[in-house]
Amino acid sequence: MAKKAWVERNKKKQRVVARYAEKRAELKANHEYEELAKLPRNASPTRVVNRCSVSGRRHAYFRKFGVSRLTFRELALSGMIPGVTKASW
Repeated sequence: MAKKAWVERNKKKQRVVARYAEKRAELKANHEYEELAKLPRNASPTRVVNRCSVSGRRHAYFRKFGVSRLTFRELALSGMIPGVTKASW
């Protein structure tokens, strides 16, 4: 389980990205890179990290399901993810 501070910091980054998204797009379209550099660092979408919605883990994240591999395995084996079955051949 990730520390709560890391998860909250990432949520804060997502809010800042959403707030500045329109302004960033406008500055990029007009090629005003000096003004773009004056925006907060956390306004850049690349600073947001994909995190598991259950555990907060950042590594081994499945975008399609929004969870980490460990959480995915637990949910799949308990039948909580529709359409996912254990492979057997």
